[in-house]
Amino acid sequence: MRQTAGNRSRRCAALAGALALAALTADIGRALRDAGVRPGGVVHLAAYMANVDLPGEEERLEKLLLSRGAAPSVTVGNDTFALLRSAVTEGWGVAVVCGAGINCAGVAPDGRTARFPSLGAHTGDWGGGGELGRSALWHAIRGEDGRGPETALTAAVAAHFGLARAIDVGLALHLGEIEQGRLTSLAPVLLDIAEAGDPVARGVVLRLAEEVAILGSVALRRLDLLDAPADVVLGGGVLAARRPLLMEAVADRYADLAPRARLLVPEDPPLLGAALLALDHVAAPPSAHAALRTAFRRR
Repeated sequence: MRQTAGNRSRRCAALAGALALAALTADIGRALRDAGVRPGGVVHLAAYMANVDLPGEEERLEKLLLSRGAAPSVTVGNDTFALLRSAVTEGWGVAVVCGAGINCAGVAPDGRTARFPSLGAHTGDWGGGGELGRSALWHAIRGEDGRGPETALTAAVAAHFGLARAIDVGLALHLGEIEQGRLTSLAPVLLDIAEAGDPVARGVVLRLAEEVAILGSVALRRLDLLDAPADVVLGGGVLAARRPLLMEAVADRYADLAPRARLLVPEDPPLLGAALLALDHVAAPPSAHAALRTAFRRR
């Protein structure tokens, strides 16, 4: 029987999932060995990761990790929840992640959550370093061939990849000579050009600021926190870089959409948030949370 494209796609996805699970299990085992934890010494495993975006995906991964004997109990969630927990002591608020992609999640004081699919343009999402890179290339090529306004992105994009023209970058992507993932490396280039005053690049950065503010304010509204003092935690590589043009635009938009929100860019990594969520799950005392934060900061 001839294999359909759909069947091939599902088989490839299943294989990728199996490989990812094997790698995750190996990482867990290595971390436990490095920490000197003996087999059976783990009470609860909290795994908060990127690309686990839907509740069904979380449930499936929880079952798989339980079947591997990783721990007697397991919680799996998106890394956006870990980012939130890394910065808030009360355990509630909203977090927006802007790294390679973009995501947002929130938790209300009563435990209700708000989240978005964050699977890409087909689920209404726009933003992240990948989107900045694609936009930089798009505008660079159109500025070069006359379909769009002239922009300093044209020369900057070509130079970034060591090519003569921006269109050469696009052709190299088409031919597989440049991997699609490398477009994310254009994000700081675009931010540099925008901060130098290029109107085309500035327009892209301001659009990203709008998305960051819309995500957070909509999550606040869903949780009935829009008119209340609430923390909005901003993280991921793009936001953690604290680029002035972007961050000032983000703050301006929140001042309009959610004026009582307090914007935070944490120094602590989301990994700390995952560990704190594990302590929450086992009802650890506040002293354990404080000791964990202190240990992370010493490292």
